Amino acid sequence: MQLWIAHELGRELMGALPDGVGVQVLAAADAPFPGDPSDVQFWVPPLLGGAETVALAQRMSGLRVVQLLSAGADAWVGQLSDGVTLCDARGVHDVDVAEWVVAAILSSLRRLDYLALAQHEHRFAHTDVGLTDELAGKRVMIVGAGSIGQATAARLAPFGVHLTYVAHTAHDGMHSVDDLPGLLPQADIVVLLLPLTAHTTGMVDAPFLAAMPDGALLVNAARGPVVDTDALVAELSTGRIRAALDVTDPEPLPTDHPLWNLPDVLFTPHIGGATKGVLPRAYRLVADQVRRFTAGEPLLNKVEGGY
Repeated sequence: MQLWIAHELGRELMGALPDGVGVQVLAAADAPFPGDPSDVQFWVPPLLGGAETVALAQRMSGLRVVQLLSAGADAWVGQLSDGVTLCDARGVHDVDVAEWVVAAILSSLRRLDYLALAQHEHRFAHTDVGLTDELAGKRVMIVGAGSIGQATAARLAPFGVHLTYVAHTAHDGMHSVDDLPGLLPQADIVVLLLPLTAHTTGMVDAPFLAAMPDGALLVNAARGPVVDTDALVAELSTGRIRAALDVTDPEPLPTDHPLWNLPDVLFTPHIGGATKGVLPRAYRLVADQVRRFTAGEPLLNKVEGGY
């Protein structure tokens, strides 16, 4: 079986694979092919690949499995031929994204972004921000209560927050997205961790934002198009709410976009999952999936219904 992976280091990280598995590395869509793509049965595409990467799957006539390194599969859904199984990397990014969420919340509440700018300007801004906010006792709503949402909740709980969970449908103590209009006015912090699907695109619109109370913080670690950017800019421009964003729509954010200059916005360039621990976790999953596939066992993390 031919296995193509996205990182040379993946060979070492996967460890011993079943006999007969040949491994080649294709690090980018525009890199020279390491072999005949029609021979590839199991493919691990580059994490940051765009439409050109997805299109390569059509040249892999023998392809049977696409194992993503990302938790989100929105770029791939509906793009693969019949008979090709799409699997996401659910569980791989729990630690890194959850840590980003906690860091972003604390940085925003304690105004560390503003104070970092003051440091750059050599200003001792002791009185500039006044009394900053704190996380203790905050009402935190996690929208998208999958594995990353649960990991985030576990890291927020020791701060003494009050957690509310929202999923696509109500189950096991989780609210449905249909309950959001009644829940949002009670949330000091709204954390977006839901997948991008036809149902979630633009879900955070003007009425959603208007329902958040004054001073609330919106944290987006999901996908940019989950939020209506025009509505977000309009609401943030009033100064009524704040935002911490790791993703935007469009992305990359154009240099003249108003989000850059709005007050009370903490922005990072989609680096929530970019940590040193990601590749070891990812390629442990890849190795497990390869063993399952060669043994005829069910694969993990199969993408069905868009996520």
